[in-house]
Amino acid sequence: MNWSLRGCARQGHATFAPDEALLRDRLRAETAVGEAWRCLRCETFVVGPPHGRGPADTAPIVLRGKALREAFILRILAVERWIRAVILALLAAAVFTFESTQTSLQAWFDRELPRFRPLAEQFNYNLDKSPTIGHIRSLLNSRHGTLHLVEAFLIGYALLQLAEGIGLWSLKRWGEYVAAIGTSVFLPLEIYELTKEVTLLKVGALVINLALVVYLVSRKRLFGVRGGRAAFERERHEDSLLEVEAAAAGTSPAATT
Repeated sequence: MNWSLRGCARQGHATFAPDEALLRDRLRAETAVGEAWRCLRCETFVVGPPHGRGPADTAPIVLRGKALREAFILRILAVERWIRAVILALLAAAVFTFESTQTSLQAWFDRELPRFRPLAEQFNYNLDKSPTIGHIRSLLNSRHGTLHLVEAFLIGYALLQLAEGIGLWSLKRWGEYVAAIGTSVFLPLEIYELTKEVTLLKVGALVINLALVVYLVSRKRLFGVRGGRAAFERERHEDSLLEVEAAAAGTSPAATT
């Protein structure tokens, strides 16, 4: 897939007329229907006036190629974070509903359980010693303080997932830090859950989250890794079409005519 063309199909072409003569000549062409300017994203010549003008160093840094593909991946992960936030919010609502009806549920359970004893005895099953019944009783007898802690945890986790999603979708550096830190905080908990029970869902979630943290820290050069922000910005500028064309023209984007 040509990610640059895909980006232009969704957002439109990004053309710019730099003041620097050599650079402007490399981005401009004359056609039978008028002037055309080279798109900074997909490199296609687009007929019509440019969308912007000025010194080359004032041109927008347009995501293209690998950077555009990475942006698409981050936004897919942002949607996954938002889905998690919705699920956690629904769980918090379920706990709140359970807390409000806990007394009536406990009374109903204690009233209805004896009716099932004769049937259970036919299968030589002792309900009073059943681990499942014990777990249900323990849940119904949960203190309100414990339920409040569960609610607070679920709501806090949902808000964190929401913030991570917003940060990843916006492609802002602060969002990448929020996602990296927020995901890292819960990695020990996910590993602990695996020590209790290994499931495909738990393993998949751990792998995705671990890969996300490694990717963000390494590829986005967070926390000073691989030169930090300065190296990341320098790499992003080197990938821009204006920088490539300036190098080919043997001039500097900041040079004047």
